[in-house]
This record gives sequence, C-alpha cells and structure tokens, in this order.
Amino acid sequence: CIELLPFDWLTFIMEQASLRDLNEPLIDHAEGQFFLNEAFKIIMEEVLSNGTDVKQKVCEWKEPEELALLLDLGVRETGEPRDKLLQRVRDVAKYSVKTSHPHFFNQQYGGVDYHSLAGRFLTEALNTNLFTYEAAPVFVLMENEVLRGLRQLVGWTEGDGIFCPGGSTSNMYAMNLARYQRFPEVKSQGVWALPRLSIFTSPESHYSVKKGAAFLGIGLDNVIFVKVDDRGRLIPEDLDEKIELSKSQGAVPFLVSCMSGTTVQGVFDPLDHIADICDKHKLWMHVDACWGGSVLFSKKHRHLMKGVDRANSVAWNPHKMLVAGLQCSALLLKDTTNLLKQCHSANATYLFQQDKFYDVNLDIGDKSVQCSRKVDCLKLWLMWKAVGSMGLEDMVISYIFHKPEFVNVCFWFIPPSLRGKEGTEDYQEKLAKVAPVIKERMMKQGTMMVGYQPLGNKVNFFRVTVFSPLLSQKDMDFFLDEIERLGKDL
Repeated sequence: CIELLPFDWLTFIMEQASLRDLNEPLIDHAEGQFFLNEAFKIIMEEVLSNGTDVKQKVCEWKEPEELALLLDLGVRETGEPRDKLLQRVRDVAKYSVKTSHPHFFNQQYGGVDYHSLAGRFLTEALNTNLFTYEAAPVFVLMENEVLRGLRQLVGWTEGDGIFCPGGSTSNMYAMNLARYQRFPEVKSQGVWALPRLSIFTSPESHYSVKKGAAFLGIGLDNVIFVKVDDRGRLIPEDLDEKIELSKSQGAVPFLVSCMSGTTVQGVFDPLDHIADICDKHKLWMHVDACWGGSVLFSKKHRHLMKGVDRANSVAWNPHKMLVAGLQCSALLLKDTTNLLKQCHSANATYLFQQDKFYDVNLDIGDKSVQCSRKVDCLKLWLMWKAVGSMGLEDMVISYIFHKPEFVNVCFWFIPPSLRGKEGTEDYQEKLAKVAPVIKERMMKQGTMMVGYQPLGNKVNFFRVTVFSPLLSQKDMDFFLDEIERLGKDL
C-alpha cells in the first residue's frame, strides 16, 4: 500500500506515533464507562420515569433565547468535568418534550415499548453500518427476515425492500424506482432525456409527494391532485379522467401514490379500485401506509387496505402505530428483479468487491442511496419476538376499538362565547383562532400537547391520535377537561 503512494507515509506514521505513548489509549475506558452508567441513571429517571408520569409536565416550555442560555449550547476549546457534563445530560432531558408521556398527542408517534427501546440502546452501542455482510452479518440477515415478515402481511410471498430514514424517504424511493423502471436511461442520461412525467395523488396525501417530485426533478406542476369524497378518500373515476387528460396534454403518467391512513383524518383510499385503473394505464401503484399499515396485523381491520397486494410498493412506519421508536420505516416492494439495486447502485469497488469469500448478494448497501445507514430493524424485531404477531394484532385492535374507522379524531372546541352563533358572519374567523390560543396555553403550562391544523375549507381544528400503550380512560378524560379548562374564557 505504501509503495502505491508518492508520499512517505511510513515516516509520517512513525512521526505521529512518537508524539504519544502508543501503549496508553487515548480514552480512559473506566472513566467513560462510569460516566455512561451515571448518564443512564439520569435517562431512566428523567425520561422513562418522570417522562411517563402523568403528574409531571409534558414539556418545560422556555422561549428560544432563555433556553439557549440555560443549556449553555456553545462549544469551547477545553472540555468540562464529569459533574458538569452529567448536569448537561439532565438539562437536555429536563427541557426536551417528553414524547412517551401519556398526554403527548401531538404527532403520530409517542409512548414507549421497552423491548423496542432495548433494541434502540443496543443499536447505538454496537454502532453498526448496515451495508455489507462483513460489517453487519447479524443485521443483514435480520433486516431481510423482518422485511419478509412485513411483505407477507401485505400479501406477497416474494419481493424486496429496505429500511429508510423515514416515510418521506420511502415515498421518494418509490417515486425514483417507478421512474427508473419506466425509463432506465434516466440513471445515465438524466432528466433531460425524459418526456414530461406526471404523478397522481390525493390532496390529503403526505407532503413528501410534492417534495419528492421537486427533489427528483419531476416538478411540482406535474403532481396532479385527484378529487376526494366527503370523507377524504380518493375518487377512482376522477383519477381515470385526470390520467387521460394528462396524456392528452403530452405528459407521460407513471405513478399513482395513494393513502392508507392520511395524516390528518386517517383516511384509507379504495386500493382495489385504484389498482384497476393502474392496471388499465400500466402505472406504478404506490401505497403510502406509513400511518395505517399496521392494520395489516389485525384480521378485523386489514379490510381497510383491501387490494394492497396489487400495489408495486408500500411505505410503512412501525415507529408510528406499533410504537417501535424513531426511526423505523420500511419500503416494501413486489419486485423480484433486483430493481432496487439496479436503480441505486454505484458499484463502489472498495466496498462491494465481487470476489469476496461469501455470497456478495448479502452486501445490500448498493440498494440504498446512502452509504452510512443505521440499523432500524432490531427495535422492531425484538418487540415482534417479544409479543409475536398475535400480540401486535391485539395492540392494533385495542387502538382502533370503538373508533369509526381509524385512530384519528378531529374536532373543534367551541368556547362559550361562540356557542349558538354558528350562523354569524365572523363565526369561522373567530373559531379559527381558538385552537392556536389553546395550543399556546397548554404548551406554556406544560400540561399536554395536541396538534391542530386547517384542512381545505375547514378552519383550524384539533387532531388527536390515540394509540399510545400508556393511555388510560383517565388520560382521555383529562384531555377533554384540559381543552375545556384552557379555552373556557375565549
């Protein structure tokens, strides 16, 4: 190796070695392990004990300037003593939002599963890069097995897949794969060699569809929104008409991205009917099931995704309803032609040598656009091992039980001053201001967190997603009482 390089590396290495005693490690392992042990005690106390206690706050709100001073965020030339560092750990925990708290309803993740959490700790300790079998033998096999189990729930006996850094990336991967399958020359020649492409989706789809179109050079103007019914489900007849219209305008339709569990209302598109149209026009059918995919564990509720087995790809986030912990996002593919690798590979010879002593098909890194890729399968594998498919089914059933369709509950709080005045001219304008004020109050008091948003012609309303395994009847009673307490004077 030294002979291949013009620089005198041997002299350089010896000079560097002389600067310190190589018999002495740079890191004091005993001190490091003591610090880690003490930091872990703080994590257990502040995050997993206080952070799940309904008597404690969900958040300790501070304005940005005050928070920056409290945390002393600047970095310096010299390090700090152990006690001060441990206080840093405690402060970070104290002033962070407690997403495992029973009164955290703000996003589509929350709660805690302790088997999964053990997997997350182990993942961090091992610090594995999931790209080759030599570097990650356990996790290459584990990821393949977990993906196989998820594909079986979709209804596929064969296929492919990969864990991605979030559902947005999974959706972008699907978009890129659909384009590559239709126009493989895009990989070498770029977008200039392609006709104008068009994508079809619901106006209630995740914003990553628009981001993906912009990122991949397809363009926001070529994302065509299909009409939805009163419940927010994509209307297949309008999809068919818009595809025909797009063709007549000189575009080439190539992808339909449909929803199984929309972000706001939790709506499931009619997949079977959409599949008929995709078959008719020979389009790639992608199902964004990041939120709703876990219904596939439930025999009682999997009908919500009837027809998913006819899709080409499915995005599914177990870190949401299954509480597997951020991040855990799978892209599942029906494809058996190694499309994922063909589309994304760069064949780096320093990693993916073809004359290795083991089966080089186990080097899965070229399926990804990343080089460094965290292990996201262990947390799901460990909780799946702990409770089995039946346990995960019971979890899903308990969440959806008594709900009209799914776990999203959207509502307005009408303060006393607006009750009975629904027909007045400024009613909607005043109602739109209610949710933001209540949200500000709950955040500053730290009592709970719940999201709000407008949708179409509907002014700001609350959206609560009910799925944390820590929730009880008392927590839901508190939720309603707290909304009323915070808004009764508006």
